[in-house]
Amino acid sequence: MGIATELSQYAAARTVAALFSPFDPEQNLETARMVARIYARFGARRRERACLGVQRAFPSMPAELQRRIVETSIGHMFGIFMVDAFAMPRVIGHENWHERVQLGNVGRAMEHLTSPKPCIFVTGHVGNWEILGYVLALVGFEMTALARPLDNRFLNDWLLGVRQKTGLKVITKWGATDEVQKVIEAGGKVGFIADQNAGPDGLFVPFFSRLASTYKSIPLLALRYELPVVCGYARRVDGAFRYELRVTDVIEPSDWRDADDPILYIGARFNRALEWMIRESPEQYLWVHRRWNSRPKHERAGDPMPERLSRKLAALPWMTPNLLAELAKPIDAPVDPAAMNVRGAPRAIDPQYRFE
Repeated sequence: MGIATELSQYAAARTVAALFSPFDPEQNLETARMVARIYARFGARRRERACLGVQRAFPSMPAELQRRIVETSIGHMFGIFMVDAFAMPRVIGHENWHERVQLGNVGRAMEHLTSPKPCIFVTGHVGNWEILGYVLALVGFEMTALARPLDNRFLNDWLLGVRQKTGLKVITKWGATDEVQKVIEAGGKVGFIADQNAGPDGLFVPFFSRLASTYKSIPLLALRYELPVVCGYARRVDGAFRYELRVTDVIEPSDWRDADDPILYIGARFNRALEWMIRESPEQYLWVHRRWNSRPKHERAGDPMPERLSRKLAALPWMTPNLLAELAKPIDAPVDPAAMNVRGAPRAIDPQYRFE
């Protein structure tokens, strides 16, 4: 990307921020949704990718509801990038954060949030991951987040300033393992956005009834330092610039101590927690992600699932025979809706669910 392109993109973003600043965030969100509807009309390729993801995740859901989830998720995405990112430092402060953000069911995570010992926090591209780190730092929890740097250096520096305004520390370097380890060894808390495709060399774990590639770094860090892993997200409330912090799982070192394959257990369990976040708020997930793009070696070769992998997956405490059978299928095979009844998972989405 040339410097002229970067500067023009940066200027456009600052112009949008300036135009939106006199107005209430809720009014700006309506404008963002209008822009999203135009984008959805002309961005057919990404819309189709999002539709495929929703169909794969919720095979028994009526087609009309699947369509509404995709449309609402695109509007939510535009709301994050066009409104929330600019409104955060202007609207949410030390004195009034509770007017915009509810703490929700975070009680089970408070022990680790308030402890002087290190831990790992995991979230995904569901709800608003920027608000999550921003508010946790604002209320006094020291956090370090690992974030992918933006391709545009000017936008990256601007967003980095917003992220760090409340004391959140952000590591934006690729291959930052050494820095992350230093934070942990100093007793710090590290946050990851962990729902992206980790490529063909990643750890393949269940995610909505198909194997998906996830990063090995989180399980390896948790195992090496015996760290608890807290999984949660910030869910938008009623389509407004208001959020509720929610925790979907807390993985303790004692949970994997007797596992046959602790790395697989940790990776599979935090991906299950990510799946639960999406089940709770499917209209707030970035379905345009290529989450299942990379395939395991045996699937690429056209071979059946190795018996060794099948045994390891079968040993997961929440595994069911139906789900195990689905995981053995190639990515494009039809999904059996019965496999989605995972033990302990939130109730299936109500077909009458109404998006605000």
